[in-house]
Amino acid sequence: MNLEEIWTLLEYHYWARDRMLESVDRLSPEQYTKDLGNSFGSVRDTVAHIYFAEWVWYSRWIGSPPSNFPDTEPFPDVATLRRVWRDQEAKVRLFVAGVGEHNFDRVFDYRLFNGQPAKSLFRHMLQHIVNHATYHRGQVTTMLRQLGVEPPKSQDLITFYRERRQPN
Repeated sequence: MNLEEIWTLLEYHYWARDRMLESVDRLSPEQYTKDLGNSFGSVRDTVAHIYFAEWVWYSRWIGSPPSNFPDTEPFPDVATLRRVWRDQEAKVRLFVAGVGEHNFDRVFDYRLFNGQPAKSLFRHMLQHIVNHATYHRGQVTTMLRQLGVEPPKSQDLITFYRERRQPN
């Protein structure tokens, strides 16, 4: 993996996030928090999980790993979540820029939430963030359909590549 590929993955990740949040923003407060029996219950809890997972990995990179996932209650609406996630995005981008291409194979030691020690390559962690988010964005799309809300525009990687080639 080279620097261009890392940046492309990040660009895709945040492009797809924004498409998802556009659709989630159409939900009423009741729909946003309604338990639909999904992995994390509601749309809010699932979207917050995507954000928190990114935050957890970043926290591990900077040497201050959390011991558990925070509560989703501080995200009463999409605007609040969007604001903190954009702040997190800026931190991730700054960190990645500082890692540099020659450190993508840097090994990070950390503890899992169950206390077990683990270690991973930086590039694998970053790929995981993107892949993990893709999985849960699919769940959000299904929940939006269950709620009768128009799902996001395509979040497919190939759509991202096609749109990037389009002149503005």
